[in-house]
Amino acid sequence: MDALSLLKRRNSAAKLVGPGPTDEELTEVFAAATRAPDHGRLRPWRFLVISGANLTALGDLFAAAALRREPTLGEPELERFRQQPLRAPLIVVVISCLQDHPKIPRIEQQMSAACAAHGILLAAEALGYAGIWRTGANAFDAHVMAGLELSANEEIAGFLYIGSRDGRGKPLPALESADFVKVWRQ
Repeated sequence: MDALSLLKRRNSAAKLVGPGPTDEELTEVFAAATRAPDHGRLRPWRFLVISGANLTALGDLFAAAALRREPTLGEPELERFRQQPLRAPLIVVVISCLQDHPKIPRIEQQMSAACAAHGILLAAEALGYAGIWRTGANAFDAHVMAGLELSANEEIAGFLYIGSRDGRGKPLPALESADFVKVWRQ
């Protein structure tokens, strides 16, 4: 598959099943992610791979965090949080590792991590898998960050759910680039 076709057809997949990428394939995925734009070569990202029984542990962490945010949640709502990570055989947590730098602001480092996340999704797609980038309250929750052992200078850029597409992809809307592009002239 050529790069332009991949870029134009990548599509989030909400329904994912096994198999997910092998360890060898993940090595390729992360090699692609580390080519994200990175002013100053700060490498302002890192990745946590969660699979197998650890998905259940992540679900327990999500439920505990939800209960801290909303102490009146009942068991059905908590179970919904426990089940969230089980929607894919693999989750990659993309973490922004923010550094104080005189020339490279925090937002630029966050965008570099976001580009790395997009690289992961594109590389997974190139290997025949699919994924979806999720955030939600858990991505910004201090209890979740502590449970995932993030440092004080780190934050979650997103949870990338990755696996094999279950069913057909959703139709992509036709977009005209002219609707988003304007040539600036003085």
